[in-house]
Amino acid sequence: MKYVYYGSMDPHWTTRTEERWRHVSAKLKELGITIEALYYTQGEFDFIEVVEAPDAASALAYSIWFARQGFGRIRTMPAFTRDEMIAAVGKV
Repeated sequence: MKYVYYGSMDPHWTTRTEERWRHVSAKLKELGITIEALYYTQGEFDFIEVVEAPDAASALAYSIWFARQGFGRIRTMPAFTRDEMIAAVGKV
């Protein structure tokens, strides 16, 4: 399942990207989550990621872990492909 993460970084970690990334990469791998796209942004969020996660619990676990490490906060939103949208509409 695909998810979109909207993240805000704690100010302490904004200039320590490489160090944070080492921790994040290891946890994502442990949870079986792969990043398909990562963009750093300006505005309400500091970054947006599109990820593939094995299940909702793994996607949620990553968000909780990220916050517990003091890295910041992540909002998680499921993302659906065009085909999944068409299948859902077919059930209406």
